[in-house]
Amino acid sequence: MPTYRAEKTAELLFDFPDGLNRSELDKQGVKLPVRMKFVDLVIERERDILLVEIKDPSHSRSLDKERNTYLKRLADNSVLTQELTPKARDSYLYLHLMERDSKPFKYVVLLGLDAFDPARQKALMFGFKDRLLADIREESFEAWKRKHIADCVVLSVESWNQTFPDWPLRREAPVALAADEEAMQ
Repeated sequence: MPTYRAEKTAELLFDFPDGLNRSELDKQGVKLPVRMKFVDLVIERERDILLVEIKDPSHSRSLDKERNTYLKRLADNSVLTQELTPKARDSYLYLHLMERDSKPFKYVVLLGLDAFDPARQKALMFGFKDRLLADIREESFEAWKRKHIADCVVLSVESWNQTFPDWPLRREAPVALAADEEAMQ
């Protein structure tokens, strides 16, 4: 199973099976359309296409101040309206224009909130999926006529492994980061 890490410094590692039809959409160093925001991964399954966005405020290098700011932005929906919804829309639009839209799209948002206490996680996750789907479908004064995203799900690290047991996810510091942290001690 090849291991996938969204960025060199990412701590969330995915074990995807050989033959899984997946591609990175938000690829660094590749010419992409100007001002479009993309999800991290596109996974094409037999019956649908998953747009996967990874957000990890629990990253070990995140300072408490950064984590608290991110939590505030999650709670006031600014992450939802300014990041997650535009990424779903732009990713869909790009794939549509590239004629890669032959199946229903589902949006999967992975929130690495494991650094926070369970009560805080639960409070943040409560109703998040419904707010996200509502925002995706009605970004302006009226709803989109076409439902470009069939459904969405917002997952924690733990619920990812329950939802996608064939694609296990674990947290592990990159080797270079682990060595840097040891050298600092």
